[in-house]
Amino acid sequence: MSKKRKKKDIEKIKVRDKKKRVNGSLGGDIVIFLFLCLLGIFMIFPIYYALIQSFKPVHELFVFPPRLYVLDPTLSNYSDMFKIAASLWVPLSRYIFNSVFVTIVVTVANLFVSCMAAFVLAKCRFPGSNVINKIIVTALLFTSQALWIMQFLVMAYLGMINTYWALILPSIATPMNLFLMRQSITTIHDSMIEAAKVDGAGLFRICWGIVIPNSKPALMTLIIFAFQAAWQIQGGALIYSEELKTLPTILQQITAAGIARQGVTFATAVLLLIPPLVVFMIAQGNVMETMANSGIKD
Repeated sequence: MSKKRKKKDIEKIKVRDKKKRVNGSLGGDIVIFLFLCLLGIFMIFPIYYALIQSFKPVHELFVFPPRLYVLDPTLSNYSDMFKIAASLWVPLSRYIFNSVFVTIVVTVANLFVSCMAAFVLAKCRFPGSNVINKIIVTALLFTSQALWIMQFLVMAYLGMINTYWALILPSIATPMNLFLMRQSITTIHDSMIEAAKVDGAGLFRICWGIVIPNSKPALMTLIIFAFQAAWQIQGGALIYSEELKTLPTILQQITAAGIARQGVTFATAVLLLIPPLVVFMIAQGNVMETMANSGIKD
């Protein structure tokens, strides 16, 4: 009996080793590595192209086929951008202040609203909660552009046109951030919340003292999404005063002068890319964990 058992054990070990070789083969690793490299190049190429174009003089911008390198690098595009911005009616510092102020307020308010609403929808039982959750999932199908006319009518009725509120209020609540935060909070065990209730903690303290600290990956992901969206806010038809316009709005106006300012256009794109990229690099380690836990659960 012992010999038969030894033979079976040896066969099991061989089968297990064979599966390991098949699943973790060198050829498969090489294929996955090459695929990820190609995917990374595909994703980084737009950033590289904008950066290279921003250092090209005008006579190199319109060469066909386009070159992926610079023969005569120059900083004139960046200097021209700042010269044009300095000659505007309102100082450039005012536009920078507007963008920073709106971005910070929108990001903080978005996090506060998303966390509070997600906690209630995920851990509090009340009539209509399932309907609200389904409405949030359905709202992911629609872009913000579909609501512009309704938003304008509401803003006009409330007298918020040409104020900071017109830039801030429409961006405070977003379905995607609320959905991701809710799905993350659902993974937290109810036993922790019940224990806190037994100790006398209220819902507000449970939310910010227990639930949110245990949802750090989702919170960092929300910061990335909220900051990126807030940094790109433009006044559009809601802001008419130059003193209230944001930096993306005025830089878009600068680059709309025609072919002569194409280099300034790429310099502007690089400048606007820096803040969201810095925020993403700081918080990107938590993004994949959040996406892994964001599946729809009933």
